[in-house]
Order: sequence, then C-alpha cells, then structure tokens
Amino acid sequence: MKSPLIADCSILTLAVALSRFLFRSRYLYDLDSVNFALALDRFDVAVHQPHPPGYFLYVCLGRLFLPLFGDANSALVAISILASCGAVVAIYLLTDGWFGRRAAVASGLLFLFSPLGWFHGTVALTYIVECFTSALVGHLCWQSYCGRKSFVVPSAVVLGLAAGLRPSSLLMLAPLWAFSARKAGWRRMVWGLLALALVIAAWLIPMMLASGGAARYWNAAQALWSNAAGSQNDTAGIVAMSLARFATIGLIFLLCLGAAAPFLLAGPRLDSADTGKKLFTWVWVLPGLAFFTLVFLLFVNSGYLLVISPPAFAWIGARAAAWCSDARKAAIAVTLAAANTAVYLWLPLYCSHRAVTKFEKELVSITTSIRKIALPGEYVIVGFDAHFLGFRHAAYYLPEFLTLGVPGPASRILFSAQYRSTSLVKQAPLDRFPKFVVFPHPPPHQYQKYLDQLRPRLREGALQEEMIDGREFLVGDFRDLAPLFALP
Repeated sequence: MKSPLIADCSILTLAVALSRFLFRSRYLYDLDSVNFALALDRFDVAVHQPHPPGYFLYVCLGRLFLPLFGDANSALVAISILASCGAVVAIYLLTDGWFGRRAAVASGLLFLFSPLGWFHGTVALTYIVECFTSALVGHLCWQSYCGRKSFVVPSAVVLGLAAGLRPSSLLMLAPLWAFSARKAGWRRMVWGLLALALVIAAWLIPMMLASGGAARYWNAAQALWSNAAGSQNDTAGIVAMSLARFATIGLIFLLCLGAAAPFLLAGPRLDSADTGKKLFTWVWVLPGLAFFTLVFLLFVNSGYLLVISPPAFAWIGARAAAWCSDARKAAIAVTLAAANTAVYLWLPLYCSHRAVTKFEKELVSITTSIRKIALPGEYVIVGFDAHFLGFRHAAYYLPEFLTLGVPGPASRILFSAQYRSTSLVKQAPLDRFPKFVVFPHPPPHQYQKYLDQLRPRLREGALQEEMIDGREFLVGDFRDLAPLFALP
C-alpha cells in the first residue's frame, strides 16, 4: 500500500473504531446475542448455545476475547468493532482497485455513516463480521479474476474461515469464489478447493464433536429451520411472500445507505469499460438476493443484507466521488452524513441507538422489579421466544431463577435454563415451584399478541396481575400452566 492509502485507511479505521466504541451496547441486545454469550461457557447447538448452525469460530473468538474484556457482551461487541474496522479497510481497498482513491475514500465514508453498519458495529451479533469477511473475500477474488493466480488459495482459506464464523457465508460467496478462481486454471482451482475443504473440516469436525455428534447437530439444525422458515414458505402464498421479501430488501438497503441511497439509482454514469466489474458484482450479490427473496428473510434480521453490501458501497462511493466535485456539493455531502448520523441515533426502529438505549433501560427495570416480587426457590420465570426481552434474556440476566420458554402449540421442545445453562426437558417441574411470573415483553402490542394466544389455553383467572414499580406483571399458581407444557 502506498503512503496516501495507508493514511486514508488509518483515518477511516480510527473514525469507525471511535464511533462504534462510543455508542457500543452495554447489554446483550438480541436473542441471538444471548445465545452466543451462553456458548462462551458451554457450546451445545442442540440447546441453542448457540443456535444452529453453530458459528463455531465466532464462539471460539469470543472465548479468546472474554478474559480481556471481563463479560460476554463486551467481548462480542469488541469483535464487532474490530470487524467494522476490517470492513472499512477491505471496502476501501476493493473500491480503490476498481475506481481509484477518491472513490475509495467516499466508499469508506459511506460505510462509516451507514446507519445499519453503525448499529451492527455496536452490538453482539455476527452480521458485521460477515460484512468484513465478504469484503475481504471479494477483494481477494477480484485479484484472482484479474489473473493473479496466487490469490486463489488465500481466497479459499478466507472463505473457509468466513464459513466458520457464519456458515451462510459459504452459500453466499462460494459462487463468487468459483467464478473468479476458474480464470486461474483447473489446477489452481483444485488446490483452492482442497484448501477450502481442509479449513472447513478443521472447524466443522470439532463443532460436531462439541455438539454431541453429527446426528444431534443436524436434528437441532433441522428443527430450527423448520420452525423459522416453514411459516414463510407455504405454497399458496409463495409469490406474495417473495414480493414482500423483495420489498423488505429495498427497505433494508435504505437503512444501510441512509441519505446516500439516491446514488444507487442516480448520479454520474461510470465508464463503460466497467463491464467486468459489473459482471463480478452481479455474481457477488445475486446468490444473496435470490436466497433472501425466494427463501427466507425477516426485517428484524436486516443484518443479513450486509453480506452483499461491500460492492454497493464501492459503486455508490464511485458515483458520489464523481458527483461531489465542488464546494457546494461537498457541503451537501456533509449534510447527508449528518442525516445518516441522525437516522442511526434517533430513528424509531430496532436498529438505532435510541432503540438500544430504550431496550437496556427496560431490561434493567424488569429484572430489578422481578427480584422485588419473586424468590428463586419459590417462583419460576416464564418467558416467550422473542428477539428482545424474551425467554433468553430472562434466563441470562436472572440466572438464579429457573426459567422456562413457552413452547408453541405443536412444539416438541421445552427449553429450561438456570445458572446460564440450558436444557431440553420433557415436562415442567410443576411440583417443585408453587408460583410463576411472566417475563414481560415490550413493545406492548407484541406482548399482548403473545398473551392473546396464551389465555385460551389456560383456565380463567390463571393469570393474575401485580403492579411493581409502575409495571404490570402476570403471576399465579405454577400448576395452572400445566396445559402450556403438555408436549405432544
């Protein structure tokens, strides 16, 4: 790297690190975050420590960081901050190779002020890690695509490591690797495939052993996939659901780009000699677009789209750099950056700093109140399977209590947790605890939806109201909940 490029990357890295550190989350924000934190103590995919497909290398990395930072959330957030720094450098290098230094700086600034990228750099989730590995794999694959044969094996090694951090990366990025590696000839490609297989085996075999064997692992993975994706893929509504997911992708890209989104469709036309880059980009993003449109996507999992965001940052950075050629336009660019900052700080959606802060206050308030009304040997905590303030958060932040997750009407799985260790049980210990308290689940309308599904399964009066610190808690006789835990 030349000195100007080193200076650019150093400044961008420092800005990304500082912005993410200052707004970092203090508590495990998402259901998946809690699963990852639990896995730092005990890895078992069958009980969702973490949830399938396992994220084995991510958990191993978290265990390395844990002694340095003292608690699970800080360790995992540190990984997100470092991955954010790596992502901005990889995006810069990719863009510099495609469009030059001005465009590279613009793409780095777009990533710095990306509302969605900023959010994921501050919480304990794997999506920003996948963004980094995608950008790095893409950069290395571009070298192979340009005829540099020595990059085929390194790109395969990085792809294998990326799959160990987040297994979906293999599905999303393998076509790009194969597309670029073919230019190096079949011998190099075979060596690359061998390297990829060895790297995957190096983490896949230990993960299977830690999960209690391949059969136990695959059973857990199949059960989660059936539960998560099955409801989205009924034959009757597949077209409508695909259209809805496609619209969701558009909304997520708006969140990712913020005020810079218009450059995705408008702005100066780039050189027609960029045909190769356009083809490379489409091979990069189409597998992800197809999967998220046709198979599975939830808005609350909008971090999924970060895997295909690096080339978007590169192209939009090039357009922005070509457009921003005088002082007036530069002032507008500063305004757009300020607008993106405002979106991240105050947008009333789950992926804003405002939402994280509100969640953390709710979590502290709820756990403090429950400890005022309940004793661990007398009360069971009952929680719902929710991304925010559900069963997992209750189990992690009230570890002295036995916590049970309310199973669905047709569920064959009952999760039980105490002292931050999860078990699968066949029935609730109705004879051991006289009382229960329901862990409330903000926002209120979602909590009410859960309760509306719950009440018809219980006798009238089973759920009694108790006010503590201005918040309503539902309590009662634990034996009245027997119908909830009568598994088929």
